[in-house]
Amino acid sequence: MTGMRGAALLLVLWLVALLTALVGAYALTARIEALQGRVGSRGAMAQEIARAGMEYALVRVADRNPETHWQPNGRAYAWRFEGHDVQVRIIDETGKVDLNQADVPLLSRLMQVLGEPPDASDALAAAIVDWRDADDLGQPVGGAEDGDYAAAGRPYGAKDAPFETIAELEQVLGMTPDLYARLEPFLTLYSGRGQPDATYAQGPVLVAMGMDATAWLAQREAAGAAGALQLVGTGSGTYSIESRARLADGRETSLRTVVRAGASPVPGSAYTLLRWEEGASPQ
Repeated sequence: MTGMRGAALLLVLWLVALLTALVGAYALTARIEALQGRVGSRGAMAQEIARAGMEYALVRVADRNPETHWQPNGRAYAWRFEGHDVQVRIIDETGKVDLNQADVPLLSRLMQVLGEPPDASDALAAAIVDWRDADDLGQPVGGAEDGDYAAAGRPYGAKDAPFETIAELEQVLGMTPDLYARLEPFLTLYSGRGQPDATYAQGPVLVAMGMDATAWLAQREAAGAAGALQLVGTGSGTYSIESRARLADGRETSLRTVVRAGASPVPGSAYTLLRWEEGASPQ
């Protein structure tokens, strides 16, 4: 009888320990889920605030009042939304180098401005043009057609058609991840211009165009800061917009888009999204 009582006591103690462990595990799981929900909700809030910054930028860039108009030339604009800080930059796509329109000299000069040697830049610029042109004839200097890709062990040849995305540039023979990262901010597919518009171009693009970027940017900044920049229009209507939101708790998120203002195929939308990229720094 004593042995049975001892066994029963051990069983009860074991069940109590098991129940305690189950309750503890449930409480821990509930706490983790609550924390995940809180983090997720704060992240969603930050993303929506960044989106609000992007949409507010479209309102400001269309504003024809010189005192409140935002220039699409890369200047940083600060904005407060519901007590949170938002920083917005707008760049008209015509201020960038169009991958489907730029010639070899412009592409090469841009790469040289970004630190590439002249010979390598010339060869890679020619390969970019060979990628997009419809023929299988290499450029006079450098270039890369199907045979060059085969010799390099690439399972594909030159596309012989226009670029459809900027990221496609990474497939061009001779392009490296490091160079692509440096080039990407200054490239577009949406301007349709062989030469960028200096009104909206950034420093490296201005230098590639043969301009004195330091003097030009200083003049542009001074005119804009003084509110004296003559408002001659709102640009092409196709913009790169970077919106960075910072919540009161320190959480930050960024939104990089390319949008075309005006009529949209989406009912009720005042713009068409051409590119969308989100990023966040967890806190």
